[in-house]
Amino acid sequence: MTGVLLGKSRPLNAQTPLLAPILAGGLLAGVLDLAAAFALAVSRGGTPERLLQAIASGFLGRAAYSGGMPAALLGLASHFTIALGAAAVFVLASRQLRWMSSQWLLVGPLYGMVVWTVMQFIVLPLSAFPGGGAHTMKGVLTGLTVHIFCVGLPIAWAARRW
Repeated sequence: MTGVLLGKSRPLNAQTPLLAPILAGGLLAGVLDLAAAFALAVSRGGTPERLLQAIASGFLGRAAYSGGMPAALLGLASHFTIALGAAAVFVLASRQLRWMSSQWLLVGPLYGMVVWTVMQFIVLPLSAFPGGGAHTMKGVLTGLTVHIFCVGLPIAWAARRW
């Protein structure tokens, strides 16, 4: 496994372990996306804890906002579960569609946009999240930009790297 983690970049093939690119891509995307979300929340007068509670509200509804740190930790776990799931989907797909990892600089941003779209139009509406999605042009552009650079590209890079 160490050779895979420290080895040179190579496209995925049938012998490449799945765990390394999924963990690397999912954790990197999770950290970058959360950092961007924290920065946006703080710039709007919010707090990281409140943002994590907003994520937890997908399960708990409005009760998440009075749930304190336990709700925030649920939000943190949910966020990374989603990021790891997005990485797993990409890595598994790139095993079947080799061009995904060879064209990662093109496919990564497109995948980031797909992830944002799925979150906005499928995940959020089916959850208990009390707010709406991005309803303004600024909100849409911000969300897409963050998902292109903080989600799609890191996941595609990790799939290419390992």
